[in-house]
Amino acid sequence: MAKGTLYYHFTSKEEIFDFLVTEGIKLLQNSVDIKTSKYENYIDKIKAIVLIQIKIVNKYEDIITILLSQFYGNEKRNRKCKDYIYEYISKIEEIVKQGIQAKQIKQGEAKIYASEIYGLIGSCLVYKLREKESFDVKEVYKEFENTIIKGLKEK
Repeated sequence: MAKGTLYYHFTSKEEIFDFLVTEGIKLLQNSVDIKTSKYENYIDKIKAIVLIQIKIVNKYEDIITILLSQFYGNEKRNRKCKDYIYEYISKIEEIVKQGIQAKQIKQGEAKIYASEIYGLIGSCLVYKLREKESFDVKEVYKEFENTIIKGLKEK
């Protein structure tokens, strides 16, 4: 796309950035809302979150990279990225809390569990993509299922 065409729709680089980040996080959150609403069991909800996050990182690597790279700092865009990430992690945290209350997820700090789910998947997959390692979404999901999901299950 020509630069002029892009700026026909956006007035600045910052506006482009805001659009990409906002739409990217909406895509992730909407996907999680739709998929998790289909399950009653909280472990199944976490499995759905893990799979969605893997698929979105795989398909929209650049948006996730932007979010992660802008997480640190105190500029407006850094705060915006932090807010979006914290909002998403809070969504996971709420599901984890409900799973703990239902005794489907082991006792622990829901906020830490939620941060682990987001952080492990995001940073691991971005690393794999940056190193030009290809991966099969189903295989990566199985790996995370063995670590994240197994670790959360109430015994």
